[in-house]
Amino acid sequence: MTDLDERVVLLDDDGEPIGTTLKSTVHTTETPLHLAFSCHVRDLDGRLLVTRRALSKRTWPGVWTNSFCGHPSPGEDMASAIARRANDELGIVLSDLRLVLPDFRYRAVDAGGIVENEVCPVFSAVTADDVQADPDEVAEHRWVDPGDLEVAVSMAPWAFSPWLNLQLVELATARP
Repeated sequence: MTDLDERVVLLDDDGEPIGTTLKSTVHTTETPLHLAFSCHVRDLDGRLLVTRRALSKRTWPGVWTNSFCGHPSPGEDMASAIARRANDELGIVLSDLRLVLPDFRYRAVDAGGIVENEVCPVFSAVTADDVQADPDEVAEHRWVDPGDLEVAVSMAPWAFSPWLNLQLVELATARP
């Protein structure tokens, strides 16, 4: 399946599936609510992987964000979708996959007017692999201390994706 053939799951306001559409047509100025996921990957030393979105990305090109995001295909379980995307985008295999923000949902508009409108559960995972990023997805990547990331996002929120900004706030309030 090519990117042009990929489909995303459309959702109603309650987060229930109502159909599918081509991924290539979903991110516009009128983006319908759809299902996605975000994943925060740590290495064996506890560092967090952040990626800078490729300059060719349709939404938020060139901004730094969490490790990776994606959309499950219709009928695909979330764990399989996350494993697929980790391999396709970063060339890594994940372990210890955990759901950390099950109800994360956001809507954001980029400078070009393109809308992200997603129910986007957030996961964490671990990898022991070296990142082999797909340049069509990732311009660059860094392993960072999680505390340093929080400081950087608080000092320059505009340099990071809006979903990472929101996720870090929710993750901080979810900590015991």
